[in-house]
Amino acid sequence: MSESVNPAPDGGDNLTLDIQDILRILPHRFPLLLVDRIIHITRTKRIVAIKNVTINEPFFAGHFPDHPIMPGVLVVEAMAQAGGVLLLTEFTDRNEKLLLFTGIERARFRRPVIPGDQLRIEVDVLAWRGTAGRMQGKAYVGDKLACEAIVTCRLVNRSPKPAEAAPEPAPAVGQP
Repeated sequence: MSESVNPAPDGGDNLTLDIQDILRILPHRFPLLLVDRIIHITRTKRIVAIKNVTINEPFFAGHFPDHPIMPGVLVVEAMAQAGGVLLLTEFTDRNEKLLLFTGIERARFRRPVIPGDQLRIEVDVLAWRGTAGRMQGKAYVGDKLACEAIVTCRLVNRSPKPAEAAPEPAPAVGQP
């Protein structure tokens, strides 16, 4: 990874990750990748991510055509993805794993997120026990809280890719 490491004031790691680093960690891709940059990581404890919201986001075509607002569930998904980056960095075999979203608690939407906003997503780990976790996420636009929620997740093995289908055998000579 091309992350730069700077000591954090709390003694933790301050890792910054660009989009290429994020793509190596998360399985999400366009149009559902909702994290653009990581500006701070304290391993296994906290992450701060950035999501730049542009009018080019596909969901704005229908939510809402004359008054574009980022769907709240996607703001929560961005929090879950940031938490996924934090937790998946701890696994060397992360390409064989998926971190699945298993719950949302106490979601509150404080202000709309619109094109031109930059979301600062802060996620703190409340509990992580081997393959299951609970995280508190907050999304800010500037210094204003836009959304907060507790998300739960579980780490599972990815299903093996289905084997390519074998070609149909050729019919025996003289058979229809």
